[in-house]
Amino acid sequence: MTGLVAGRPRTASAQRGTGRLDFADLRLPDSSLARAAETEAHEQLSSHVLGHSYRTYFFGRVLADLAGVRYDDELCYVSCLLHDLQLEHPTPGRCFAVTGAHRAIEFVTSAGATPEVAQAIGAAIAAHITPGTDADLGNPGGFIAAGASADVAGARLSKFDPAWIAELLERHPRHEFKRRMVAALTAEAAAVPHGRTSWLIGRGALSKIEASPFAE
Repeated sequence: MTGLVAGRPRTASAQRGTGRLDFADLRLPDSSLARAAETEAHEQLSSHVLGHSYRTYFFGRVLADLAGVRYDDELCYVSCLLHDLQLEHPTPGRCFAVTGAHRAIEFVTSAGATPEVAQAIGAAIAAHITPGTDADLGNPGGFIAAGASADVAGARLSKFDPAWIAELLERHPRHEFKRRMVAALTAEAAAVPHGRTSWLIGRGALSKIEASPFAE
């Protein structure tokens, strides 16, 4: 991996607390593993899940920077891109985050990741829907959870520059993401009635998605 990045605002605006990244000067991880994950995400994910995966990374990165935590940028990037590989493909009796983690481990291993890196990516993906995970932004699972929560339910949106959010949505449109996420989670809960998704739905997760500030 590229090593730990010191979580810090990367633009003058972010240093004033506006919560943004400068897309013009932004450098994304560019290793062979990162490029392979990008290709896999573009080939395997629907347009709305693909956009969510990228937005998860950018939201997570801004939150980590504002919190001043250290994180492995490449590990977080790859994990975010692959975290919902199984979201729209529920497996009866098996959590989509767990089946997605196994699929991601197989993929990154085939792409040259070491066993340690592959396991770290799998662990992050498997953990990202566990309540409370988003509290630890320095952990890849927490990074995913925080970024995904911002995109799915509008969590912590007050920390972001609204103009930057608008730019992010232009770059990575939502494509009726609310409706499609509700449908995916409903199908997951039906397939895994005693799983984490069903537990979250029982505690108002769908209502939070529908009430999020995003238009779609």
